[in-house]
Amino acid sequence: MSMRKSQRGTRRVLAGTVTSTKMDKTIVVTVIRRFRDRRFHKFVVRRQKYKAHDEHKQAQLGDVVEVVESRPYSATKRFRYRRTIEKAREAQAQ
Repeated sequence: MSMRKSQRGTRRVLAGTVTSTKMDKTIVVTVIRRFRDRRFHKFVVRRQKYKAHDEHKQAQLGDVVEVVESRPYSATKRFRYRRTIEKAREAQAQ
């Protein structure tokens, strides 16, 4: 029995800034979410950190990257590095 792509469900794709590359093949991505409060109508900023698997260690500190939801790689790692959207400003200066 073959599974169709539509039956598997959609995988979350998040964009955020790389805040740590100290682990082996793992990056920590901070995703900033900005939304309007339903009651007070003020803008609220929420930050969430996600650990993502980076097999070839391509992401650098400060890069804006895209991560996609995937199988569990470890107890806390549930995302996979997909691509770099924007390189870090320090790397562009050099």
